[in-house]
Amino acid sequence: MMDTRASSRARRWLPVGAAVVLALGMGLALDLALRGLAWQTFWSLTGEEAPVAQVRGMVEWAGNFIRTPPRTEPLAVIAHTGENPYGINVFLEQEVEPEKRARQLEMIADAGFAWIRQEFPWQDIEIAGRGDFTDARNDIDQDGQRDVIDAWAKYDHIVDLAGQYGLRIQARLSNPPQWAQTSADAGDFAPPADVQDFVSYAAAVAERYRGRIQYYQVWNEPNIYPEWGEQAVNPEAYTELLCRTYDALKAVDPQIVVISGALAPTVELTGRNLNDFIFLQRMYDAGAGACFDILSMQGYGLYSGPTDTRMRPTTVNYSRNQYIRDLMVANGDEAKAIWISEAAWSPVGEPGVPTDLIGYGNYGRVTLEQAARYMPVAYQRAQEDWAWVGVVNYWFFKRASDAEQNQAFYYFRMVEPDFAPLPVYDAIRDTIQNTTPTLYQGVHQEDDWALALDAAAIRAVEGAQLGSAAETGVVSFLAHGTDVRLRWQGTADLTVRIGDRDQVIAAPSDAEGWREDVIFRAPLVAQTPGFWVFSDEPFLLDSVTVIDSSGSRLAVVAAGLLVVIGAAGAIALRRRQSRHVA
Repeated sequence: MMDTRASSRARRWLPVGAAVVLALGMGLALDLALRGLAWQTFWSLTGEEAPVAQVRGMVEWAGNFIRTPPRTEPLAVIAHTGENPYGINVFLEQEVEPEKRARQLEMIADAGFAWIRQEFPWQDIEIAGRGDFTDARNDIDQDGQRDVIDAWAKYDHIVDLAGQYGLRIQARLSNPPQWAQTSADAGDFAPPADVQDFVSYAAAVAERYRGRIQYYQVWNEPNIYPEWGEQAVNPEAYTELLCRTYDALKAVDPQIVVISGALAPTVELTGRNLNDFIFLQRMYDAGAGACFDILSMQGYGLYSGPTDTRMRPTTVNYSRNQYIRDLMVANGDEAKAIWISEAAWSPVGEPGVPTDLIGYGNYGRVTLEQAARYMPVAYQRAQEDWAWVGVVNYWFFKRASDAEQNQAFYYFRMVEPDFAPLPVYDAIRDTIQNTTPTLYQGVHQEDDWALALDAAAIRAVEGAQLGSAAETGVVSFLAHGTDVRLRWQGTADLTVRIGDRDQVIAAPSDAEGWREDVIFRAPLVAQTPGFWVFSDEPFLLDSVTVIDSSGSRLAVVAAGLLVVIGAAGAIALRRRQSRHVA
């Protein structure tokens, strides 16, 4: 009898349930079509804009909860993460007219970029043979005979211009000349027959620009074709080249910072293309951990936007660097930063782009408007979410001509060959010029670009986290987090002003000892009105740590609410049972 009644009730409620599900489905479809709250939420998690892709993306995103998340150690003390993050790739060596090189750097500096990633191609510097730094490839005066010029002259001009416009250089060392390779058919990017030839070239570049270029990148994308020539890629061989070059560069100048060759994101396991995770682990196994100061990888979003948080090893998206970071932590390299050598979205989906492009679609398809909208978000996400990421270099400013319009990579350009800017140029310029440097979660050293120091002198100090600290009387900054902690040393009290509220922190009883004081705490993440820390006497500032504990605190609050709700439900149930018995 009871089963019959239950079955009858189920039949009565079935149409109601179906109507509710249908209404919810229609409401979701309408929201996605109108880009409402659900659309915004799905976009923020999947980086997808099309409704169908968003729904599929949410199913994939749910898989994050059944996988072990990457171990990233965001509160580790990490070198080279406090630099101005705005960089861009340039091909200044391709511009024949010096005034075009100058115009490029003028536009780049006007946009607010701080870095250029510029190749110093071996094949364009030591052209004809070992130790020959002349260029005899062109008849400059048109007299029928080739003229011999200084192969360094063009690169001297590039370095001079970068200094003139206040831009720092990441010098990419790659592209061997044919004389150094094993054979004529080895491929344009094949490693040299004798690694020492490459090492000598790298040392020659570093000697010439000592004190003017500090950051050198050894090779590019050694894990994919054709960047290792017409042969299978070889992590162990690349590691030998990297380590020997590292030693040579440090011998020229110990202050040189060595960047590993950017790893290309790929899931392939073919001989000519090797998954970036496997390639990196084999590098570590071969001893590469002692041979670079910064690890580099590419940061293309490809088929989804910069907000994509799906974490699947077989998905190539903007979040992929977290898996690389996990490998670094597993190999004891958590103190090193990741710099993204190339990042962008290619508007090959724009009307008028040839549909028979070589490699068409390999980079994903976006419009000019999307490309312009995505990249500022990508820069911001790197700063907010990834404490281990330093500089992010846009790929790329411009090419010297439009001869490569039949290749998909050409459409990453920010500016046309005739210097006409595309929407992404204006979008990034506006973003940089309207962004106030802010400290997000992480340990920020005394030279972080978001710290404003008054008459500071940075010097070596015993016990400092990375060996140096800033001697200053005032430091000011913005921070975004739940907790802010100061590591400092001094003989006088500190005053911390947040908005119009002051607090005084007593000086350490041991003037030579370091103190770590919490100067701000909030229940949830907060953008403060600004910190101003000062003292009557100069003090040493080592670092500012920002922590975002809002997630764990919300979890505690949610757990407490569930306990309260559960207890209230249990009490109500007991009362109902008591009345029934009575």
